[in-house]
Amino acid sequence: MLPKRFAEREEIAAVRAEAEKAEPGETLDDEHRVAGRIMGRREMGKLTFLDLVDRSGRIQLISDQKVDLDLGDIVGVTGRPGRSRRGEPSLSVTTLELLAKIRRPLPDTFHGVTDVETRYRQRHLDLLMSEESRGLTQTRTRIVQEIRAYLDGEGFIEVETPILQPRYGGGFAEPFVTHSNELDQDLYLRIADELYLKRLIVGGLEKVYELAKDFRNESISYKHSPEFTQVEWYEAYADYRDTMARTEALVERAAQGSIGTVKVTFRGHEVDLAPPWQRVKFVEALQEKGVWSRDEAELRAKLQEAGVETERDRSWSQLADHAYSHFVEPELIQPTIVYDWPIELSPFARTTDDDETIVERFECVVAGMEFANAFSELNDAEEQAQRFAMQEAEREAGAEESEPGDPDFVEALSYGMPPTGGCGIGIDRLTMAITGSDAIRDVILFPALRSRE
Repeated sequence: MLPKRFAEREEIAAVRAEAEKAEPGETLDDEHRVAGRIMGRREMGKLTFLDLVDRSGRIQLISDQKVDLDLGDIVGVTGRPGRSRRGEPSLSVTTLELLAKIRRPLPDTFHGVTDVETRYRQRHLDLLMSEESRGLTQTRTRIVQEIRAYLDGEGFIEVETPILQPRYGGGFAEPFVTHSNELDQDLYLRIADELYLKRLIVGGLEKVYELAKDFRNESISYKHSPEFTQVEWYEAYADYRDTMARTEALVERAAQGSIGTVKVTFRGHEVDLAPPWQRVKFVEALQEKGVWSRDEAELRAKLQEAGVETERDRSWSQLADHAYSHFVEPELIQPTIVYDWPIELSPFARTTDDDETIVERFECVVAGMEFANAFSELNDAEEQAQRFAMQEAEREAGAEESEPGDPDFVEALSYGMPPTGGCGIGIDRLTMAITGSDAIRDVILFPALRSRE
């Protein structure tokens, strides 16, 4: 016989709250219907005490009948809430039905899944045994909900752009390549959403965002994953200073709405995400470290004198980026906006009004980890074509991750794009900071892992 349906069940947390209204030893009259997994069992005379768990919490079941169940079985229960004589919120069982039988023994219910590799490869077990892991997953969901709510409330519209693209662009990264049999051409998994979203700005949508997966064929580290999630938004008639303020407001909303505070502990540091964040200029930060020069040979010599290996840096832009990532970024603990970057490192940003070698770009860093990148967007088609040519020269010099160019995007810009501010925030990294998680694999449910073979 099939078990009765439990679609109308209540969450355990709600029933537990009802049980807490009773006095010790008292059982209330109203019946409630719950379902979950048996995660604990104790016998006391003729009574059986079971711990029932669902995603909302845990409650003790008290049964005066023989119970033939194993730890891990999934059951449906009808009963009356109250407190045991010791004061524990409980549900006195009226009926109990087996809904699904466990066929493999659970890990140690006290220690849970202790092997890190197993946690990532068998996330279902990690979630099953760890309330902390379930809570982390729910916090990430709330972060995404708060981001959407903020942008929707500010008049942005959420859109979808292609994941499979005939050209890739919008970042310095190596793409994943696939092939369309129908089209008989290679396609790329997108590395960013930028170039398509800005075409929508050209088309008059004015305020757009996309919250989606991107893919980069790069190394795996505590902060890198080849498949990751980010939110990108673009806003007409805004510049990078407007975008700085919006980024601060969005992160504050995400933290406050998901964990109830903007003060977090991340990578061993006490961090305050409340705005305003400190601001430093890219060039000035390197000058303070004594590793700045516009001459490639001189910059290379400065880095080598400081003990930095530069063999793989084949251009001035790679040297400048290496200097920043080695000397500046790791020391930025509190949320920091690093702004006004060299033009060679920023092919899509407009130049500042007083220096054509510097562009209106910023990155956001916390505890030595970059989590956001933003610009006053370049909106001149001819200059964009020149920037792509500059990037092609970088590729010929050995910088394989430089922008390959996109004539369709240049053609779109030729119809005129309003002054625009844009930003991309890594959801995984932001979740790391808000939840205090040290590794990106902890905040991705099914992270990329090497084959066991």
